[in-house]
Amino acid sequence: MKSVCVYCGSSPGNRPEYAEGARLLGRALAEGGLTLVYGGGKVGLMGIVADAVLEHGGRAVGIIPEALMQKEVGHRGLTELHVVRNMHERKQMMADRADAFVAMPGGVGTFEELFETFTWLQLGYHAKPVGLLNLAGFYDGMLGFLSHAVQEGFLKQVHADLLHVGDTPAGLLTQLAGAPRVRVDKWQEARDQT
Repeated sequence: MKSVCVYCGSSPGNRPEYAEGARLLGRALAEGGLTLVYGGGKVGLMGIVADAVLEHGGRAVGIIPEALMQKEVGHRGLTELHVVRNMHERKQMMADRADAFVAMPGGVGTFEELFETFTWLQLGYHAKPVGLLNLAGFYDGMLGFLSHAVQEGFLKQVHADLLHVGDTPAGLLTQLAGAPRVRVDKWQEARDQT
C-alpha cells in the first residue's frame, strides 16, 4: 500500500474529535510513507488532513473539479493539484491513484464517494480495501443500517464484512495494510446460487 484516498467533509464538523482525527490521520499517512489522495480542498476536514500530511513531510495529491477551483476552495500548497472537468473525472482519478480508501466524517458527498467505492469493491471492479474512520461514533447509525440491510436480505454479510471499521487512524491504516486483496464477483455468487 503506497497511497490512500481519503473522503471527508468540506466542513470541520461540530466536534473537536473530527479535526483532531484528521490531523492524526494526516500525520499517520506521512509517517507511514503513504501518499494522500483526496478531493483537493483547503477547507474543512479536507484541508486539515492535507495540511497535516504536508506538515509532517508527506505527499498530498489533490484532485478537484474546475467549478470548485473557481470558487477558490482548492489547496494550492499540495505536492500535486489536478484540476479536472467534473466530479466523475475527479472520482475516477482518485480511485485510480489510490491503493486503499478511507471515509472520515462528512456529508452527502462523502457518503456518495464511500458507497460508490464500496459498490465497486462488491462488484469486483477493484480489489482495494475500503475503510471507515468512525471518529466519536459518527458512523454508528450507518453501521446499524448496514446490519439492518443484511438482516432484511439486501446485503450479504460477506459483503458487509468488506468494509473495515476503526476508530483511530493508526488502527484503521494497519487494518487496510493487512487486508487481503480479494476480487469479489457478486454476480458470479448469484449465478452459483441458482
